[in-house]
Amino acid sequence: MTTTKTFTYSHTIGFLAATGRGFTNPVDLAINSQGVIYVLNRAGPETPIRLPSKRVTMCNLNEDWFGDFGVGGTGDGEFWWPSSIAIDSQDRVYVSDEGLQRISVFDKDGTFLSKWGEKGSGAGQLEYPSSLAFDAEDNLYLADSGNHRVQKFTSDGRFISAWGQRGSDPGQFEGPWGLALAGSGNVYISDWGNDRIQRYATDGRLIEEFPALPEGQAIHRPAGLTVDDDGNIYVADWGNERVKIIGPDGSLLASLRGESVDSKWAADYFEANPEEGRLRYEADLVPELDPPARRDREISAGVESYFWGPTAVKLDGQGRLYVADSLRHRLQVYQSN
Repeated sequence: MTTTKTFTYSHTIGFLAATGRGFTNPVDLAINSQGVIYVLNRAGPETPIRLPSKRVTMCNLNEDWFGDFGVGGTGDGEFWWPSSIAIDSQDRVYVSDEGLQRISVFDKDGTFLSKWGEKGSGAGQLEYPSSLAFDAEDNLYLADSGNHRVQKFTSDGRFISAWGQRGSDPGQFEGPWGLALAGSGNVYISDWGNDRIQRYATDGRLIEEFPALPEGQAIHRPAGLTVDDDGNIYVADWGNERVKIIGPDGSLLASLRGESVDSKWAADYFEANPEEGRLRYEADLVPELDPPARRDREISAGVESYFWGPTAVKLDGQGRLYVADSLRHRLQVYQSN
């Protein structure tokens, strides 16, 4: 029997900051063995004023800030279109870059270690690499979005295998975005262009394609996803401005819209800038939209507490769900009940 899952909003981490303590269009996050959260800031467009904002911010659940690393550019340790972040068993940090068609590797403090990858469609080559995930042997699975496939590498970039091709049939992809590994070893893919999620064995054999949810609940343009020990799927439903939790049988267990209040960092900023704080607290943050908005994106753009551009979801093993709320420059944190 499917059990409905419930989640309680906990708090928000972050606010908009071009550099330093804050985020700029965070698209993904990863948590290391010490509880440090690495938040990947995409911060487009690629103009000189925005390049310093392309960075990885380090913080924790309690909103302590530990600094950042990286900058926009094409050199070693720099980013152009950073898309995903993952951490191996040694707490090394890996960042995929859709613009530079490469993976960059850093130590836990952000010191650049190495890079690998080249543009192309051959075995081991990349075209808009997006989500990254490590298995128990530190093999790296990668959603090779532009090549409409999944690739598997060793942690130092040696090619192991690949599967998938462009199309809409079972086992095919149209710009796969999210990738997650379950404890069972299965690989879950959010097939962005086909509005679906597929589950595979590690050898690329399709196990199942999750059936479409009823009208009004269906996912649209699914982005990042993760899976818990019970096989429940958490997906950033980017096209609907929500996070959906889907049971192993394909049923909808929960749909989250966003409930954010100000983070500690935002509160500190407004205390230091009282005039801006006064204007904010006098503003109507839940306006009546006139004329009534017909699209979820318009509603999310107008209601400050809602998700706006959710791109990634992660679990921390203690029942907490983290959502990268990209266009609001923050993470929203929920606790499962």
